[in-house]
Amino acid sequence: FFMWFSLPATLSSTAPVLSNTFGAIRKPLWTFCLSVRFLDCGRGGLVRFECSNPSDFRIEANGVVYAARSLQRSTISVSPLLIKASDTVTQQQWVTQVRLTSSTDSMMVKDLKEIVFPSRNMDSQVKRMKRDWVIPPINVPENSRGPFPQELVRIRSDHDKNRSLRYSVTGPGADQPPTGIFIIDPISGELSVNKPLDREHISNFHLRAHAVDLNGNQVENPIDIVINVIDMNDNRPEFTNQIWNGTVPEGSKPGTFVMTVTSVDKDDPKTANGMLRYKILSQTPESPTSNMFTINNKTGGIITVAAGLDREKVPQYTLIIQATDMEGNPMYGLSNTATAVIRVTDINDNPPEFTAETFFGEVPENRVNVIVANLTVTDKDQPNTPAWNAVYKITGGDPTGRFSVPTDPITNEGLVTVVKPIDYEFSRTYVLTVEARNEATLARGIHSPRQSTATVSITVIDVNESPYFEPNPKLIKLEEGMMPESTLTTFTAQDPDRFMQQSIRYTKLSDPANWLSIDPNTGRITTIAILDRESPFVKNSLYNATFLASDSGVPPASGTGTLQIYLLDINDNAPKVFPQEAEICEKPEPNAINITALDGDLNPNAGPFAFELAHRPSDVRRNWTITRISGDYAQVSLKIGFLESGIYEIPIIITDSGNLPMSNTSYLRIKVCQCDINGDCTDQQHIMAAGLGTGAIISILLCIIILLILVLMFVVWMKRRDKERQAKQLLIDPEDDVRDNILKYDEEGGGEEDQDYDLSQLQQPDTMEPDAIKPVGIRRLDERPLHPEPQYPMRSAAPHPGDIGDFINEGLKAADNDPTAPPYDSLLVFDYEGSGSTAGSLSSLNSSSSGGDQDYDYLNDWGPRFRKLADMYGGSDD
Repeated sequence: FFMWFSLPATLSSTAPVLSNTFGAIRKPLWTFCLSVRFLDCGRGGLVRFECSNPSDFRIEANGVVYAARSLQRSTISVSPLLIKASDTVTQQQWVTQVRLTSSTDSMMVKDLKEIVFPSRNMDSQVKRMKRDWVIPPINVPENSRGPFPQELVRIRSDHDKNRSLRYSVTGPGADQPPTGIFIIDPISGELSVNKPLDREHISNFHLRAHAVDLNGNQVENPIDIVINVIDMNDNRPEFTNQIWNGTVPEGSKPGTFVMTVTSVDKDDPKTANGMLRYKILSQTPESPTSNMFTINNKTGGIITVAAGLDREKVPQYTLIIQATDMEGNPMYGLSNTATAVIRVTDINDNPPEFTAETFFGEVPENRVNVIVANLTVTDKDQPNTPAWNAVYKITGGDPTGRFSVPTDPITNEGLVTVVKPIDYEFSRTYVLTVEARNEATLARGIHSPRQSTATVSITVIDVNESPYFEPNPKLIKLEEGMMPESTLTTFTAQDPDRFMQQSIRYTKLSDPANWLSIDPNTGRITTIAILDRESPFVKNSLYNATFLASDSGVPPASGTGTLQIYLLDINDNAPKVFPQEAEICEKPEPNAINITALDGDLNPNAGPFAFELAHRPSDVRRNWTITRISGDYAQVSLKIGFLESGIYEIPIIITDSGNLPMSNTSYLRIKVCQCDINGDCTDQQHIMAAGLGTGAIISILLCIIILLILVLMFVVWMKRRDKERQAKQLLIDPEDDVRDNILKYDEEGGGEEDQDYDLSQLQQPDTMEPDAIKPVGIRRLDERPLHPEPQYPMRSAAPHPGDIGDFINEGLKAADNDPTAPPYDSLLVFDYEGSGSTAGSLSSLNSSSSGGDQDYDYLNDWGPRFRKLADMYGGSDD
């Protein structure tokens, strides 16, 4: 026998590998057949070998396979021989195949199948191929281990009998990418495969065979050769996702579809190599049973097979799914696994239950949108889902709908809220019955327990309520013109606090025209002024006044009420002409003036009106005429043929139609002007100048008065400024100071007898010549510092010498207020003479002979200013 085998191409690099050698088995029995070699990849474990046909073959521990009996050819071709290697420690298994052929078949392999070029019609110019010539495809197993090159077929032409030919093949796999897979012997025509093939990469090849003579001339038409790659089981199944996620509602019945897992195998799906089968290896957790799910072994669909799914107990299941090829054969099929995570979804199988049977709360009366009590419930369903969210409903105790129970979206509590005012005087307590349900309906067969209903007891707190007027507003109808101190009505308020002994006082809150007063104790309303319907505070004959009622509670409460007075009209307004000004041409043609009357009263105390011209002055009826057009309109026009341009005031008597009609004389101001052919005035400037209105005259007078006030203010300001300037000029320069009758001199000279004093300067100091003021010269070192000279006030010339007293007093006040003026007991300022005077020293002056006998010690009594002279004249010779 001739035997060969193949290994799967997808074995892991660390997985042990089975290998064998080729050999032939001949009679007698137990003749050496082949040796199976196991590569353990360094595992070092003990491996046990087994064969799939122990009745015909036996394998030793060293991997040598023997024929156990004489084998027939029919027995050999039934099925391949499987060799399984098992690890005795880990129980891991590996399988390989051995395909057996008879020795006669191996000899026939050398007798290759021939492919002969079809014959052609040599007489025809057109080369044609026989239509019934079909070359069957060549089948080559993938992953063949050789030896290579491995002959496939022989290509032959009938013309090789009489001449030498050369054979070649073209196409993908030969001279086109991928090149070098197929080669042909150019002389013998043997077509061989040069390397192992991979069906998953290329499943078939299409080649074209050629035959040419030694000169390269084509002797045969090219023939097509199809080579099919036969699939081997060399690819494991691969799941499209390693982790699959699915959901199933809790409480689902058996047979409920959950999800579908899929796996793909690169092997040929038309053969057993690509036919997959699925199964569940494990389930976690195994509650309530270990087989809660099953899988369709062909489609991968997962369904439930047992009841008892409860999310509150087991929220999630994890399944290990296995996919095996070779139609699920565990011996030689390849497999792979994936994880299926099944989440149990919640259904509303747990109704909400109150945590207490009775809840309590209290609320002040007349308060709305106030939370009275919080109702708490428990629900075992998944939070924040429709099966967990609670909905509360009041089923009893609130016939008027004064309460509601919305749900807190965060805590799921029921908030008992007041939505309508509650009156303590009407009801002091409320007992509500509240039912709790879920947003989602309960699952079939689940009923609400008694704990889903609770009682809420609410106590109402009495508070001081505001008094209220009834009716509000209150409407009364009166005729206008009602005199003061007239009683209109009594407007009283009610106190809703029946259980509190309180008094009510009334005050006026709003009275726009100040017509009314209210008695603080009784609420009686009287008038304090005449009611006038034509007042601007009356709208559509309706006058509104608001009154305040305050009780004596602690704290006091108050309420307001509105009194509406509908004033009935009486004929108390005389009509007036409208418009009050108009224009007309000097000649009666082509226009006239249309007038009407304005009356503050309503019909029938208004129109129709009667219009007539007054009898005085007499020229009115002579120059003008009035014609009634309708009950409310009349027309005024010139009666004479010409009237000089100017302004004319026409007295018109208008009488209304009231019961006791009222008449009034109104003046219509008419501007008579020259008109063009269109009836428009042409001397507008003349008319405007002649007809200056009262408003314009008042404006002009106001402007003149304002201008006069400004001029007067300016004059007063100028006088005050001159007065201040004169007061400052009274402060005379220290050089002109005449106090103590001591003067300053610019040059050496005689004494007082040489001076001619002009006392008029004391009376008129402003008449001094500017040249008489000595410029400031060089001063002594012991002088005071120089300061700006004060501006003493100037005094106008006075004819009477008695004004000198006032002058001196003013100068004294100015000097006292001058911070730069020296005190009276200080040294006066003298000009510094400097050094090197041509006059020489005073000590060198010769005194008279009589001067030496004179006693000058009295100079010491004159003050410090004369002490120097006393030292010079009254001292010793030293």
